[in-house]
Amino acid sequence: MKPIVLAAAMSIALPGAALAGPASNAVKFFYVPSVKFEADAKYRDRFTEPVTRLFEANDKAQKEKPDEVSCIDFDPGLDAQDFDQKTLSKTLKLTEAVNGDTAEVTASFNLFPEGDDSKREMVWSLKKVDGKWKIADITSKTSDWKLSALGCGASTE
Repeated sequence: MKPIVLAAAMSIALPGAALAGPASNAVKFFYVPSVKFEADAKYRDRFTEPVTRLFEANDKAQKEKPDEVSCIDFDPGLDAQDFDQKTLSKTLKLTEAVNGDTAEVTASFNLFPEGDDSKREMVWSLKKVDGKWKIADITSKTSDWKLSALGCGASTE
């Protein structure tokens, strides 16, 4: 009985996310029921260029210097390292704008129950590849950066 109660609670807690559409569902995966780290190799099939190039550079940096912090040292979908899952799940709002085979999904949420600096607005750019929505980039409207533009593996040779 508990899984049914949990599913019902999630659909009540995230009505906008649940009804936003297929592109939003590709983004929602990374936030609920638990946050997932986008750069994790097991999620690569959910991404496409240009952000996959950064993930490849991040993997290379981790292999070459495993004792050093790699290029992606925070959770890109959160624009943070720390968060409260209950607060994030409760405040998450997803809106999508689809234009043919491209879409933008805006995720708005709070990292913690209190504090103005806990509000985040992330824009996920998606492309339809072989009939599936794949994430091409993530932009933080809160902190003004774009994942694909982050430097990684800048050589000093």
